[in-house]
Amino acid sequence: MAEEKNIVSEEHETIEQTSNPVEDEMIEPVFAESTEEPASNEEGEDDKDAKIAELEAKLEEAENRYLRLQADYDNSRRRAKLDLEATQKYRAQSLISDLLPALDNFERAMKIEADSDQVKSLLHGMEMVYRNISDALQKEGAEVIEAVGKEFDPHLHQAVMQVEDASYDSNIVVEEFQKGYKLKDRVIRPSMVKVNQ
Repeated sequence: MAEEKNIVSEEHETIEQTSNPVEDEMIEPVFAESTEEPASNEEGEDDKDAKIAELEAKLEEAENRYLRLQADYDNSRRRAKLDLEATQKYRAQSLISDLLPALDNFERAMKIEADSDQVKSLLHGMEMVYRNISDALQKEGAEVIEAVGKEFDPHLHQAVMQVEDASYDSNIVVEEFQKGYKLKDRVIRPSMVKVNQ
């Protein structure tokens, strides 16, 4: 029995001896890992900072793109509004342009001197029609450009002749050959005029 106790105690000692180095080996890697952990945290922090910077750059780019799109949308909406206003403002321009030659013909016809009652009544009827058309055009915003006695303006007048007349100042319109018309602030047809030098 004493032998058995010796064998058991020897085995026990062997187990204790063999277990100690294993425990020591296990402890060492744990310490090694814990000492390396701060280095990996620094790398992780660098990765996090890089990702944060990348995400912030993407966010800033997305915000800039959104602001550009918003500005483009506002500009296109404003352009469409201006186009609509211009269309409404100048909607009668083509009609007025088509009626101007008819008005010119009425004016020429009314300059004829009447020598009989029939011609006088005909001219009176033409004058009434002329006045009605002129009134309708004025309601739409058309107006006659004043020329005679005014200073020559290349935006409003088209000079077809020049004269030297001492009774007029220089660059003054002396005579009008054809009336000019404006629609609100747009010139439809400039006046054809004779200008003093």
